[in-house]
Amino acid sequence: MSSYTNQAANKWVIAGTVLIGTVMAVLDSSIVNVALPDMRGTLGATVDEITWVVTGYILSNVIIMPIVSMLSSHFGRKNFYIASIVAFTGASMACGLSGSLGALVFWRIIQGIGGGVLITVSQAILREVFPPEEQGVAMGLYGVGVVLAPAFGPTLGGWITDQYSWPWVFFINVPIGVLNVFMVMRFIQDPPYLVRVKGHIDWGGLALLTMGLGALQLMLENGEKDNWFDSAFIRRLAIVAAIGLALFIWRELKSDTPAVDLRLFRNTAFASATAIGAILGLGLMAALFLLPLFLQTLLGYSAYESGLVLMPRGLAMAVLMPIAGRSYNRLGPRVLVGTGLAVSAYSFFALSRLTSDVGFWDLFWPQMWQGVGFGLIFVALSTAALATIERARMTSAAGLYNVVRQVFGSVGVAFSATQLTAGIARYHDVVSWHAGATDPATLRWLQMVQGAMRAGGADAQTATQRSLALLDGRVTQQAAVLSYNHVFQLVTVLFLVCLPLVFFLKGVEHAVGMEVIAD
Repeated sequence: MSSYTNQAANKWVIAGTVLIGTVMAVLDSSIVNVALPDMRGTLGATVDEITWVVTGYILSNVIIMPIVSMLSSHFGRKNFYIASIVAFTGASMACGLSGSLGALVFWRIIQGIGGGVLITVSQAILREVFPPEEQGVAMGLYGVGVVLAPAFGPTLGGWITDQYSWPWVFFINVPIGVLNVFMVMRFIQDPPYLVRVKGHIDWGGLALLTMGLGALQLMLENGEKDNWFDSAFIRRLAIVAAIGLALFIWRELKSDTPAVDLRLFRNTAFASATAIGAILGLGLMAALFLLPLFLQTLLGYSAYESGLVLMPRGLAMAVLMPIAGRSYNRLGPRVLVGTGLAVSAYSFFALSRLTSDVGFWDLFWPQMWQGVGFGLIFVALSTAALATIERARMTSAAGLYNVVRQVFGSVGVAFSATQLTAGIARYHDVVSWHAGATDPATLRWLQMVQGAMRAGGADAQTATQRSLALLDGRVTQQAAVLSYNHVFQLVTVLFLVCLPLVFFLKGVEHAVGMEVIAD
């Protein structure tokens, strides 16, 4: 008991210890993205093949998160945590040394398993060592790692790849991981209420979870590329995901010793916070996917330049998260999350007004407000999600909360890509009709362009063909802008629709001593 009491007294040292692992794990979900072209050239992989470097990590991340609690209780949480850091660090070294695509993807899967444990356990430990009145501060610290790391990952990855080479994207984890192992061994202890359980492991539940979540994640990752349900492969994945998850839910709810404690969703506050967290994950990943694509494909920005343009969102979150954490006890989750949802909705609405002639301030303010909204939501929501969960079930609840947010982040990317592609085709027809041959403005523009080309030496037929090609390019560009705007409008609606869920959240007054009566 005394060792755990000393651990609580060293809460800031504990926070620094677990956040090192969290930042490493979350950063690696996005830092490799900009290095994929270099990896592809070195390993001789196709575009489709190299995406498995990202997919493998995310897939293993998603599968391990819900079962961290069960594995922790079987092996001992501290032992399991240290083993996960070692696995993550060793796999990082192996990734950098990989000489083939197969080896790289294999080690990325191992790295993802370790990373999923680090993300989940660190949140549970932070909740345990900080007293109830400082839970907002704890989740503010956690949010800095979980939300800011993927935002800065592409910029950092691009710099490392340009200055050194892609293996160093992985090698930088090694010294940090070694340091983290020694810090965990020195400062982290298992609390007395975490009982180590040996013996039964729900292998059937694990198999169904792996089958269901794995198929779902693969479907989301490959759906847009394979034209969704026009592909037999995607249809099979959808069937496997539906059957696997349905059987998994049925089995876990009937089991006395489930692999994943789905009964946590009977807690209304936890279920509502998890639902809002799903929308937050969807919106965050949609924005991280759409804005760089908009900047690079329509405005001609480089990957590094687009990363710099996106910095205001990350900086706003970095400033707001500590403030939101300190304000949590005074304002409560309903005010903070409700305000954050409204501000985030406004930021996406502002992005839905973008044009192909946007300037710096047109991009700066929507992102700044988005950072404010996300910062307010994440801290208060992470705190409220676990506020009514007793300590013994904290790791299990953290795993469920994080996996839902992660899966819906993938849903956000798939949803955005699908809507964007369909919208471009739809709006191309609309804009083409308005800019047809009978439109006076279009006729004047064509005549002006053809005149300039003929003045430059082109014959009449060539000038006509080139001017029509230029017109089609402008129509395609405007159709793309309208499609981006449409997707941002849909995300705006999603944030507004989940506003009523705020009223089910509960604050620190319901978690004094962290002892809970379930809803």
